[in-house]
Formats: sequence, structure tokens, C-alpha cells
Amino acid sequence: ITHGWENPGINAIWQEAFSKYKPYNIGFSGDRTEHLLWRIENGEMMNINPKLSVIMIGTNNSHGGHGPELIRDGIEKIVRTLREMFPEMKILMLGIFPCGERPDYSPNFEWLEKGTQPRKINQATNAQILKLADGKMVHYLDIGKSFMEEDGMTISPEVMYDFVHLTEKGYQIWADSIVGKIEELMN
Repeated sequence: ITHGWENPGINAIWQEAFSKYKPYNIGFSGDRTEHLLWRIENGEMMNINPKLSVIMIGTNNSHGGHGPELIRDGIEKIVRTLREMFPEMKILMLGIFPCGERPDYSPNFEWLEKGTQPRKINQATNAQILKLADGKMVHYLDIGKSFMEEDGMTISPEVMYDFVHLTEKGYQIWADSIVGKIEELMN
């Protein structure tokens, strides 16, 4: 999902919202917490000195059968590692985005236990990762409701074309929902 900022049309939203901060996107399609952690620990962020890192990771873990505690542990390890590498850098953890058209969404993947509901796993994970925020160097922001229809439960294919991946409209919502917090943390 983070990798999608590089797509044509969507990259224009990225540039408009964030270019003044000279952002560096290290998201990759299919990323799980362990993949991101490996890249961070193995040089992805060498020779840079970021002021802020925005983290949104975990939905591929929930779709891969991981539970909230395991996902939280992965995100916590990412945050800890970044804090050790860049003690002056602030971190903005985003809540894992909702997925599925409705809350009872249960994809039919052969590798996923029948009845697994990734949206509920993501919500439970979010309830745990918000506790990692200290309000000084590590901040938490859940923008999930911004992707919902007025009923507060349904996701439109106009926002997430497959109810997981964002459309151009979804990326605009993402940008609009975090740009103020980024501005606050960068100053």
C-alpha cells in the first residue's frame, strides 16, 4: 500500500503533499513487518539522517494469518530499531488501515484459516500499537475512519478498489489525513 505512492497519478498526490519534506519511501508491495525490519537492519536507511519516519505496516501480516500480538511485536521491533538508529528522529505510527468491504470480511485464501477476519485483527493490533506512542518521539495516528462510508463500517471501492488497496481517491484521503500531523512533527 505504501509502495503505491510511486504509481502514476498517485505520485502527484505524494509530491503535492510531501515533497517539501524530501521524503524517502521504502515501502514494497507485499511487505510484512519482518520484511521492513530486515531492510532497515540491513542498510535501507544508511547514509540518511531523517527527522521523521511515518510507518504504516501490518495488513499483509493479518492477511497472512498473523495475530495481533505477533504483528504488534513486529511493529514494536521496527520502532525500537529506528529509535536506536536515529535517536533524534520522530516516528509517526499510523494505525493499520481497515480492509474488506464490511467488518466481517473474511478472504478465501488457501493459506488463511477459514473465518479469519483481517479487519478485526488490524483493529486489535491498532489497540495495542497505540500504547507504543510516548507523545514525544513516537506518535500514533489512526486515520482508518477516514476511509469509511458514512455508516462508519463500509468501505467503498471508490476508496479501496479491492477493499485493501487504495485508489487515487484513497491516497488523497491518506495524504489529507496526515499532512497536518507531519507539519506539526517536522517543526
